[in-house]
Amino acid sequence: MEVIDSASVDRRYAKCIEVSKRIRWDIDRDVIRGRRFDFTQKFLPDGLSLAPRLRFLHEPEARLLSQVQGRTYANMFRLCERFIGAKIMDVSREHSLGDQVALEALVRFTDEELKHQELFRRLEVLMAADMPAGYAFVPEANDVARFVLGKSTWAVLALTCHIEIFTQVHYRQSVEPDGALSPLFKDVLFFHWREESQHAILDELELRREDAKLSATGRDAAVDELIALVAGIDGLLQLQAASDAQYFFRVCGRPLPQNEQAETAALLLSAYRWQYIVSGAQEPRFTDLLNDLLTPEQMQRVGAALAPLADATRWAS
Repeated sequence: MEVIDSASVDRRYAKCIEVSKRIRWDIDRDVIRGRRFDFTQKFLPDGLSLAPRLRFLHEPEARLLSQVQGRTYANMFRLCERFIGAKIMDVSREHSLGDQVALEALVRFTDEELKHQELFRRLEVLMAADMPAGYAFVPEANDVARFVLGKSTWAVLALTCHIEIFTQVHYRQSVEPDGALSPLFKDVLFFHWREESQHAILDELELRREDAKLSATGRDAAVDELIALVAGIDGLLQLQAASDAQYFFRVCGRPLPQNEQAETAALLLSAYRWQYIVSGAQEPRFTDLLNDLLTPEQMQRVGAALAPLADATRWAS
């Protein structure tokens, strides 16, 4: 296991504070700026939506599919930030009478997560105003948060770190290079990415701090809880993918044959598994962190749990 000296850790907390102050943004002034969505453009890039893989879709239909997925993408982040903010507020208390630099970094983290929730709530209102009626975001944020927060701090921080890391991957690899996205949606993802990049650093610091407290038995149990969280998320993705598929079939403008409906539904589930699980789980920054904390046997268990989701990589390759 890598040993990180306390001075280095302190500098990383301090750097996160410095960057947080420098890049601080406002929802209305910097992001939305009085704009509405342009529905002649995609919301999610092809590398995330995978919509071009459905070659039977006409271009406006593929664009609509990216917009449906973009709406769910915003709602999924709004949901995740509910439990992330609550957990970071919880772990920050451990610094309240100790390291005040770490405390400030985590308080800023929590404040930014609350702002992100508001941003994505605002996006849902804007999208609902101009998209056809009938869309439904199935998961209930508080129920999901209660399920997640019922697991150990190690498992929740590992999941949180995974989420913050795939946010970075999505922006750098797929969003930033795509010039055909809705300018408003791209700006949302840009400003979100800038603050999440600091959160990913803090997640790792707090996960390592929590890991240092655990016995071998406690860590082994925490790995099982992380696997249970991933399974729970996959269950949510299955429900949302099915809901989004039915919505798309109703509003795409023409009746799709049964085989095309089946392929569209399968792609949506694969795209969501790619977006919210596989793209982060395969990222070296995350796998290197887990390898540093876990035994080979524990890593094999994590890998075995992810194996059934590998179909997502078929679509994304």
